[in-house]
Amino acid sequence: MTSPVPRAPAATDAALLAGLAEAALQAGIVIRRIEAEGITHRQKSDLSPVTEADHAAEIVICDALAHLLPGVPVVAEEATAQGAVVSCGNRFVLVDPLDGTREFISGNGEYTVNIALVEDGVPVLGVVYAPARALLFAGRPGAAFRAIRAPGARVDAQDWTPIACRTVPHGPLIVAESRSHGDPATDALIARYAVAQRIPAGSALKFGLIAEGKADFYPRLGPVMEWDTAAGHALVAAAGGRVTRPDGSPLTYGHRDQGFRVRGFVAWGAGAEAAPADSA
Repeated sequence: MTSPVPRAPAATDAALLAGLAEAALQAGIVIRRIEAEGITHRQKSDLSPVTEADHAAEIVICDALAHLLPGVPVVAEEATAQGAVVSCGNRFVLVDPLDGTREFISGNGEYTVNIALVEDGVPVLGVVYAPARALLFAGRPGAAFRAIRAPGARVDAQDWTPIACRTVPHGPLIVAESRSHGDPATDALIARYAVAQRIPAGSALKFGLIAEGKADFYPRLGPVMEWDTAAGHALVAAAGGRVTRPDGSPLTYGHRDQGFRVRGFVAWGAGAEAAPADSA
C-alpha cells in the first residue's frame, strides 16, 4: 500500500492555490478570445458538446501545472475523453478546462474553469473561475476566497475577499440547482424540503453560491464526472460546508476504475443538514 502524502503546510497551500488561480486566469484569455471570434462545437462520444475553447484552455492549464507541480499526475477532461490513461496515485490534479460548455455555447456566461488538487482521495485545493464574469473562487483548508479578476489579470491573494458558508437554517432553504441538467430524482429530493428560493445556475458556480453563503443546499443526483465537482468540493469544504454522496458517505476522488464518474452528490452550507419537511 502506498503511504499517505503528508499535508502541506499552510504557506505552501497558499502559494499553490495562487498558482492554480493563475493557471485558470490564463485559460480565461484563450476562452474569451475564442468566444469573441465565434464558437463552433461538435459532439463527443458521450454526446456532450465540446469546443475549440475546451481543448485550448486545457493545454494552457496543463502547461502551467507542469511547472507548478512537476511530476504530479493530471487528469484532464478532454485528454481523458481522447483515451489518455493516468495513474493518479495519492496526489493528483483534476482539471475541467471549461465546465458548462452548453452555457458557453448559449452565451449566458455561466461557465467556469475548474482546477483541484486531490490528496488521498480528498480535494484539498480548488479554484473555480468564471471568465465571462471575471469572478474567481478559491479554497484551501480552512480558508475560502472570492475575487474579481479579468482573464490574465495579476494574481494577488492579499486582496482576495474571505468568504464562508452560512449556517443551514431550520426553516426554508435557498437551493442552488442546475440550469441545464435537471433530473426527476433531484427535483424529488428538493421537493422534500421547505424551500424559500431556487437559484438556477450553470457549471460549478453553484458551489460558489454555497461557499459565499448565498445558498444552503445544492443537490445533484444525476451522474457527473470527478472534474466537474472536485474544485467546487474543495471550495465548499474550505468555506465550512460539506459535500458528500447522496447517502451522506464521503465523496472521494481518483476512481479510474469507475471512469472518474460521480453518481450524484449533495452540497450543504455550514452546520447540521436540514431535515426534510416530510420527515416530521
